[in-house]
Formats: sequence, C-alpha cells, structure tokens
Amino acid sequence: MSPRPTGARSRGFTVVELAVVCSMIAILTAMAIPVAKYSMKRQNEMELRYDLRMMRDAIDKYKQYADAGLVQVQIGSEGYPADLQTLVDGVDLIGQLNKKQKFLRRIPIDPMSKKAEWGLRSYQDEPESTSWGGQNVYDVYSLSAGRATDGTYYKDW
Repeated sequence: MSPRPTGARSRGFTVVELAVVCSMIAILTAMAIPVAKYSMKRQNEMELRYDLRMMRDAIDKYKQYADAGLVQVQIGSEGYPADLQTLVDGVDLIGQLNKKQKFLRRIPIDPMSKKAEWGLRSYQDEPESTSWGGQNVYDVYSLSAGRATDGTYYKDW
C-alpha cells in the first residue's frame, strides 16, 4: 500500500532542500556581517571627523571674536575659551547689550568612546601633549585608543 497515489504531485520540501537553503542563507549572512561592521566603523569615523571639525571651528570663531575685541579675554588665555562648556553657554559680546554669542549647541559625544569626554590641549601645551594644562582650550582630540581604517590612531586626528 502506497501512502499516495501514483502520478500525484508531492507537496512541500525535502529535508535536503531545506538544508541547502539554510546553508546558503548562513553563508550570505556570514559574508554580510563584516561588511556591516566595516560600514558602521566608517560611519563613526565620518561622525568623529565632523565633530572634531565642528568643535575646532567653534574654538577658532571664539578666537576671532576675542582678537576683534568682542569677547572679554582673561589674562593668560591667549584669547581662547576656558573650556568647551564656555562655547555652549556662550559669552556676552562687548558693546552690545544683552547679546550673547553661542558657538556650539552642545558638546558632541565621541562616537568612538561613546562619551561626551574629549582630550584637550591649551595654547601653552606641547603639540603632542596628552595632559591638559588647563589655561584654555586650543585643540580637542578623541580619547579613544582605537585605530582607524586607514591605520592612524583616532587620538591623532
């Protein structure tokens, strides 16, 4: 006795067919994961470059205002902001009543370390210094010890 009549079409998939399809999906997934990780890393690197450029532009703009005499400069600051929060809080412009100039909306989060902490250098520090003198903020850098896709360290950007 045959379970199905002769000439009748079978329905469904065999175990072999299902195993082949599952193995093909696993291979494609295994190939896609490294590509996705690389894409995420590149996206974070682009965000880091943007954040550094934005903060450095804000520092430069503050310096321009200080050199033009529009911002009250503290002695020893060389016309640079005291800290990054000063760029967010803003400063009162000299000669303009109730006019506050802000240079940043917020301190960005470092996409590599996932913290809103940045390495700072003052004008008086050495160019490659990793400890902040505290007099002013002349430059910012990432505190991440990781390497970029081009082989450079994020802290050197």
